[in-house]
Amino acid sequence: MKKKLFIFSNESVHCQDGKFYCDNIDLKSTPEGLNKKFEIYLFGRKSSKKRTHEIKIKKIRIFSNIFSFILEAIRSTKIEDAKFLIISISPYTFIISLFLKIFGRTPIIYLRSDGYGEYKAILGRFGVLIYHLMFNISSLFSNFISCRKYILREKKGKLVHPSQLDSVWLRKPKKLEIKSFKLLYVGRIRVEKGIFSLASLIKNKRNISLTIVGAEKQTSYRINQSNIKIQLTQSNKVRLIKYYDDHNIFVLPSFTEGHPMVLLEALSRRRPVIVFDEIEHVIGDKKGIFVAKRNFLNFFGILNHIKKNYKKIQKDMMKNKLPTNKEFIEEFVKSIDDFK
Repeated sequence: MKKKLFIFSNESVHCQDGKFYCDNIDLKSTPEGLNKKFEIYLFGRKSSKKRTHEIKIKKIRIFSNIFSFILEAIRSTKIEDAKFLIISISPYTFIISLFLKIFGRTPIIYLRSDGYGEYKAILGRFGVLIYHLMFNISSLFSNFISCRKYILREKKGKLVHPSQLDSVWLRKPKKLEIKSFKLLYVGRIRVEKGIFSLASLIKNKRNISLTIVGAEKQTSYRINQSNIKIQLTQSNKVRLIKYYDDHNIFVLPSFTEGHPMVLLEALSRRRPVIVFDEIEHVIGDKKGIFVAKRNFLNFFGILNHIKKNYKKIQKDMMKNKLPTNKEFIEEFVKSIDDFK
């Protein structure tokens, strides 16, 4: 008989015709993967906006306020032999972790990215202070799982290697040459993701185009530039792969990242990647990733270097050993099981 795993997330979830949808692919794929080992109960915040990815989990509850969220968390603590997984630290999930501990349960907190960097990008120094308090208090009574050692800030925790890759992603990619720079960004349109910084960098540059795949169905964000096309978040894997194959360079402009899965997707399609120096730690031992500064002169220099050496760079990228989603889920299951 499967053990019960209660998963709490701050992500927005939309319900339509009895089905549940989110925009963050990780909130879909990770619970679905863990569902093979555990009986999953997924809790999230209720959203009136339409979302992209259907979460194929039978037991999902969404809440419009923190009080009903807390009440459900308290009820879940009465289930014996259950485990409790919290995805990321936010004010919502921090409060949930406190109540879990008050009622005698030890939460497992999965840190997908560097909260210090994210809160700084959104709220400045005040944001860093808020996250610092939540992180350090949580560390006193929680078990941590993270995708990067530095995110743990010298706290104890298990490490996993997130990935969405499967045999379809690893098929032979489409061949492409660089005549003009066709850049691609896949991700949410958020300030902390650096996409507005990138848009400003290439403004009025006729030989550089950018496609953004990550717009929500209902969003207040707008980027009005003739060389930028914005597409909705893509849930169809084959169509998403086509976006990678139809562009020659992938750009990850984020100010902070832990273990970005879009980077692995780009590498699997042998598309060189440009990141900025704030997140150069994501390179590791991977081939085909280049670091630029946030000024056009340096950025354009990197683009030209890639153009001149495109075939050689792609050949080197074939040496990359990329983690798969199957391996990631196996690591995650083992990490959860290790916590008694």
